[in-house]
Amino acid sequence: MTATSGRYESTDLSHMRKEAAACRRCSLWRNATQTVFGEGPVPARMMLVGEQPGDKEDLAGHPFVGPAGVILDEALAAAGIDRAKVYVTNAVKHFKNEPRGKRRLHKKPNAGEIEACRWWLDQELKPVRPRLTIALGATAAQALMRRPVTIGRLRGKAIETESGALWITVHPSCH
Repeated sequence: MTATSGRYESTDLSHMRKEAAACRRCSLWRNATQTVFGEGPVPARMMLVGEQPGDKEDLAGHPFVGPAGVILDEALAAAGIDRAKVYVTNAVKHFKNEPRGKRRLHKKPNAGEIEACRWWLDQELKPVRPRLTIALGATAAQALMRRPVTIGRLRGKAIETESGALWITVHPSCH
């Protein structure tokens, strides 16, 4: 952090990523392979926030590289948006799962886990400074709105926040 700005500068995002790799704010790190931190340009005009890393993301260490990432990439391409110009992250940085034999089944993060990870999301928002943040799913919306939300009521409506405009929609895995 710089003494004058009180926020991380873009050069500090790699430092923040390293700090997040050792995060123990909740117990999700125990069953996860690694922390999956956000990626993309800093600053960025648009920030996409998903729920949490999935199995593929947890193994690769990158957000939205699994099946939901394929759908997201297709949607961005159809909208004429270059993913390389978008900052992509998740509300929760570790894959919450339940081991079942050789498989790890996805489990939805609870309010305490969302709250514990919200600190990281807040730290990402500072240097990214998006004009538009899109919450992909209820967990992302809850983290960004700081309260549980119903997607059906807020989907497709611009919500002004201190971080800029927020749009809420469904997560790509729902398609």
